[in-house]
Amino acid sequence: MKLGVIVLIGFLTALALRPYLQRTMVLPATEADQPQRQFIMDLVLCLLAAAVVIPLNRFFLAVPFVNGYAVLFGCLILGFFLSLDTALARERANITTAISRQSMLPPPRRLYSMTRKFSLVAFATAIIVTIIVVSVFARDIVWLSRIDQSPAALARAQWSVAKEMFFIMIVLLALVVNLIVSYSRNLKLLFNNETNILERVSRGDLSRMVPVATKDEFGLIAGHTNTMIRGLRHRTKLITALKLAEEVQQNLLPLAAPRHPGLELTGTSIYCDETGGDYFDFFKLPNQHLGVVVADASDHGVGSALMMTTARAFMISAVHSYRGPASLTAHINHFLTRDSSRTSRFMSMFFLEINTTDRTIGWVRAGHEPALLLDPVNGSFENLSGEGLVLGVEADYEYREYHHQGWAPGSILFVGTDGIQETRNETGEMFGLDRLRETVAESSTLSPLEIQTAVVERLTKFRGKADQEDDVTLVVVKLM
Repeated sequence: MKLGVIVLIGFLTALALRPYLQRTMVLPATEADQPQRQFIMDLVLCLLAAAVVIPLNRFFLAVPFVNGYAVLFGCLILGFFLSLDTALARERANITTAISRQSMLPPPRRLYSMTRKFSLVAFATAIIVTIIVVSVFARDIVWLSRIDQSPAALARAQWSVAKEMFFIMIVLLALVVNLIVSYSRNLKLLFNNETNILERVSRGDLSRMVPVATKDEFGLIAGHTNTMIRGLRHRTKLITALKLAEEVQQNLLPLAAPRHPGLELTGTSIYCDETGGDYFDFFKLPNQHLGVVVADASDHGVGSALMMTTARAFMISAVHSYRGPASLTAHINHFLTRDSSRTSRFMSMFFLEINTTDRTIGWVRAGHEPALLLDPVNGSFENLSGEGLVLGVEADYEYREYHHQGWAPGSILFVGTDGIQETRNETGEMFGLDRLRETVAESSTLSPLEIQTAVVERLTKFRGKADQEDDVTLVVVKLM
């Protein structure tokens, strides 16, 4: 009873100091460092309890100080298991708090591997059990050598040793099982939280992140998962912005071709990304002629779309003071070069002026693919070509205007971008000019919209499963 009271006094002393030490040593640390400090603090308090028990044993029970190693070793073993349990409890509380607060910490800079920690605990436990068993056996052997060697005495001694060993193993097993259960609860918390967030992500919900509460593999995975979620959020914003840009750009293209006496018109743009650099439009010119423009900004995507939008604005401005295809093209080129000179971007353009009264066609070719003019009488094609530099390179470049006089009723005027001829199939073969001419010629008796559909369908069929690598734009005009 005296020994029990003395041990109780030692641990009560440690418990009295524990709140103060916890406030000053554990709580000020970061949440990821608190479990480690909790373990150290509680282990030191158990050793402090031993330091209190040893002199009290000497004073009240006359136990020599040299025999205090047993008390010190016992408190060390008990402290090891108790400290691990309180450290796991502290980690569990921090995990719960982090989940409720959605703590968004970066991944741990220094990784404390779960495998290494588990191995150290298992190794320390094995050493402790070995030392206890060896110590008990050594003491029991000495004790057995001193007792009466009669069969009855030996039987009682054997039974006593067996009960002692059974009691020790039960206590150690209970301590180990308690640690396993405590550790499993922490793992379950971390695993469930990680999987719940990932399930949300798989459903498209990016509103929550994984709290980073430990310095082990779960903390590392949580940190990288959060980086992934941030990236997905950013990507989602970009996709939303691109969808909006796509909608805006599609609204910049003609919804329908205008009605013009003596002409049937249609046009379309098919972008390989959400946005593109191809552009087409129709204009009622001040002289009552019809203007047709097809343009192709270098590359494709957002940058090309912005250049296309800028060129369109310059085009609309130039149409109001229209004096001819060459002057209009020069006007656009002058301002576009000023804006694009620092970006090394350029744009090709083909501008047509169609005069149905005099049956003439005037055009400027600014580095663009030549237009095709199909004569329905003999089925021959004429290239509307000519010299001309792409827009956005030389601000004061002088463009030359070309003309064609007369056409047969039912002639087809086809203007497209290089994305048509350069479309590749799965083997890398290009669509080419011959297939384009063949398709236009075969459908020349149809309406412009049907000719356009025939070209797009053949282009799609030719490409097969290959990706569309460039924007495709085409304008079809039937001259009556």
